Amino acid sequence: MTTHTADTKTEGYAAEVPVRLNWSQHAPEVYKAMIRLDTAAKQGLDPALYELVKIRASQINHCALCLDMHTKDALAAGESVERIVQLAAWEESRHFYTEKELAAIELTEAVTVLTDGFVPDEVYEKAAGHFDEPELAQLIAAITTINAWNRFGVTCRMTPGHYTPGQHA
Repeated sequence: MTTHTADTKTEGYAAEVPVRLNWSQHAPEVYKAMIRLDTAAKQGLDPALYELVKIRASQINHCALCLDMHTKDALAAGESVERIVQLAAWEESRHFYTEKELAAIELTEAVTVLTDGFVPDEVYEKAAGHFDEPELAQLIAAITTINAWNRFGVTCRMTPGHYTPGQHA
């Protein structure tokens, strides 16, 4: 069986779509600020939970670059393939996650799809029942930050497949 990566051109696969804009090169101060924001947002959060949040928001936003990056980072950190795969259908696969993780995933969805309305009180309250206020504030910051990264990635059509785990650590 042949494994396809962006670096391995395999006959029959579609061509890699070119990047529209290397935004970080043209807005380096914004990129540096995003890195600082990302570093600050993850403080005090469980690293496995943080990656699940990043993956789930990136799935919703269809950010291929962030999915590539955060699934690789999660796997490198010991996350199971099964939990990553089931994340897209977490409501039917609740038994793969802790109640705290489920509350974070549900909050991630609510914050990510704000265009559908507000974050429901019951979703917020469920998260508040699993996270103390400082940790909840960090979780909201983490969700907000990955959504910002997703918007850069999707808008500029950043190409997945070239990331190595820990590359940006």
